Amino acid sequence: MQGLGALWTLPNTLIGLIAGLVGMVAGARWYWSRRECALVFRRWPWGPGGAITLGMVILHTGDDMDGLCLTYEHRAGRCEHPRVRLGDHERAHVFQYLLLGPLFLPLYLLCGGVSVRNPLERAADHYAMHGRGWWPWWN
Repeated sequence: MQGLGALWTLPNTLIGLIAGLVGMVAGARWYWSRRECALVFRRWPWGPGGAITLGMVILHTGDDMDGLCLTYEHRAGRCEHPRVRLGDHERAHVFQYLLLGPLFLPLYLLCGGVSVRNPLERAADHYAMHGRGWWPWWN
């Protein structure tokens, strides 16, 4: 099934791959992460910090995916959550892309984009905290 998901989300993965290759001109380096089920471009030179997932590609401004970050709800002041591993959060997005394919980006934007209002982001945080529940409407 993961192979079908990879094919379904290939347009998104190609966008991520192009962005990652452009980042390599400015010093980004890539590696395949079996744990994240994605090609990771580390030290990606643009953005506010953190990571963004496009299909099965993660663009990350840091050195590795083991860094800890705050959940969206915690940052918004809604609750006190422990910090979560960034790679776990981004892996949830990879799973979401495998299911939604080219529908992911339009749905993500319709749900609020990079925001605590976005159920896809809250589900990724839930997955990072508990190791399950990456699909927002299953929790």
